[in-house]
Amino acid sequence: MLNFILALSPILLILILMVGLRWSAARAGAAGYLCGLIIAILFFGATPQLLAYAHMKALLFSLDVLLIIWAAFLLYRVADEAGAIRIIGQALPRLTTDRGMQTMIIGWVFASFLQGVGGFGVPVAVTSPLLVGLGLSPLAAVIVPSLGHGWAVTFGSMGSSFQALLAATGQPTEALAAPSAIFLGISCPVIGVMIAHTLGGWSEARRLFLPALIWGSVMAAVQFVIVVAGAWNIGAFLAGMAGLLITPPLTRWFARSANNSTVQPADPTANSSLPHLSNSSLFIALSAYIILIVLTLTVQLIPPVKEFFGQVVIQAQFPEIVSAHGFVTPAGAGRKINLLVHTGSLLFYTSALAFLVYRRARLYQPGAGRRILHGTLQRVMPSSVSILSMIAMALIMEHVGMTELLARGLAQGTGAWFPWFSPWIGAIGAFMTGSNTNSNVVFGALQLQTARLLGLPVSLILAAQTAGAALASVAAPAKVVVGASTAGMAGKEGEVMRKLALYTLLLVLLISLLAGVSIGWGD
Repeated sequence: MLNFILALSPILLILILMVGLRWSAARAGAAGYLCGLIIAILFFGATPQLLAYAHMKALLFSLDVLLIIWAAFLLYRVADEAGAIRIIGQALPRLTTDRGMQTMIIGWVFASFLQGVGGFGVPVAVTSPLLVGLGLSPLAAVIVPSLGHGWAVTFGSMGSSFQALLAATGQPTEALAAPSAIFLGISCPVIGVMIAHTLGGWSEARRLFLPALIWGSVMAAVQFVIVVAGAWNIGAFLAGMAGLLITPPLTRWFARSANNSTVQPADPTANSSLPHLSNSSLFIALSAYIILIVLTLTVQLIPPVKEFFGQVVIQAQFPEIVSAHGFVTPAGAGRKINLLVHTGSLLFYTSALAFLVYRRARLYQPGAGRRILHGTLQRVMPSSVSILSMIAMALIMEHVGMTELLARGLAQGTGAWFPWFSPWIGAIGAFMTGSNTNSNVVFGALQLQTARLLGLPVSLILAAQTAGAALASVAAPAKVVVGASTAGMAGKEGEVMRKLALYTLLLVLLISLLAGVSIGWGD
C-alpha cells in the first residue's frame, strides 16, 4: 500500500496544485516531475543510466507532439493577424436570421473547425465575443463554444492529442483510430442538442433537434472516414469544414420547414455594424485552410511525394533498461519522427505559404511577422513546459515500475468494471491539466497496462481514455479562464464551471456507457 501511495503521489500532487491551489499547468507539471524523480530515485531504484534513457525518450516524445502544437498555433496566428478568422466569423451569421441556428453555427460548427487547426482555447476565445454580439448573455457565450468544440479535441489541433496517445502507448494508429472516432462521433450530435438546451431549455432542444442531428451526424461521419483512412491529423479539421459546407443548404431548408413556426429571431441590430463581405474576400480568408488541405492530401495520397519527403527520419534505438529493484524495460526503438512529412512540418509549410498569400492581398499591417512570432511563442511556451515535464514524469514512472504498480492496483480495485471507470480517469487528467494531450501522456500507459492485466480490449480502453479526456478538458479551469476573459466573464469563472459541470459529466457518462457496453458485447 505504501508503494502504491508513493507511485500515485506525483499525479496527486499535480491535481492538488492545479485544482486546489490553482497553479498553472507549467508550474504544477514541473512540481510533479520533481516529485516523481525524487520518489523514483529514493524508493524505486532509478539509476543514472535509467534516468538518462528515460529523458532521451521524453525528448523524442515531446518533439513529436510539440512540433504539431507549435505549428498549429502558428497557422492560427498567421490567419488571425490577417483578419481571416474575423472575416469567416462575420460571414457565418448572415446565413440565417434564426438566433438558435446562428448560435449553433458559430458556437458549435465554427468552434469545431477552429479546434481542428488551433486548439489552446482558441475556439472559445474567438467565438465568445461573436456570440455576445448576436445577443447571447456573456455566460451563455462562454458555455456554448466550450461545449461545442469538445468532441473535436482528440483529433483537433492537427491531431496532437491523438499523437500523444500513440506515442505514450506505442499502439498502431489503425487500432485506436476507429474506436476513438466512434466514441467522439456519437457525442457530437448530443453536444448539438445540449447547446440548444442552454439557449432555451427543452423546447429549444426539441425545435433544433433535427438540424443538430444532421450537423452532428455529418461532422462525426466525416471525422470517422478521414481518421480511419489514416489522415487522422486532419480529421477534426475536415469534419468542421464539412459542417461549414452543409450550413447554407441546411439553414435554407430549416427556414422553409413547415414545422419551423416558432423561429427565434436574431437581434436585428446584432450584425448591423458588420461591413459587406465579398466572395473574393471570403475566399482569401479561407486560403490558408485550402492550402493545408491540398498539401496534406498531396503528401498523403501521392506515393512518390510521400516517399521522397519521408526519407528524413529521426529515431533512436534504446537498450534494455533495468532498475536497481529489478524492473525491466525491454530494448526497442524510440518514437519515429518522419521530419519532412510530419504533421507539424506540413503546418509550417502551410503557414509560410498562407503568410505570402495574405501579404500579397495586403491584409497585414507593418510588423505583422514580428507580432505573429511573438504571439505564437507567448502562447505555446507555457503548454510546452507542462507537456515536457509531464512526459518526463510519465516515462520515469513507467521505467521504474510505478505505472505498473498503479495498473495492478486499479486492476484489483475495479476488476471487470474497469471499462466503466476508464473514461473518468482520462477526464480527471484533462480537468486537472487543462489538456487532452497531457491526460493521454500521464494516463495512457497506465490505462494500457491495466487493460492488459485484465485481459480487456486495449483499443477500446484507450479510446475511452482519450474521449473522456477530450470532453472533460473543456471544463478545466485553465480553459475556462481563457474563454471567460474574452466574453466579459473575468472573475466569474466559478459560475461558468458550475454551468458546464452537468453537461460535461453527462458527456463523460455517455462515454463510460459506450465503453462498458461495447466491451460487454465483445465478451
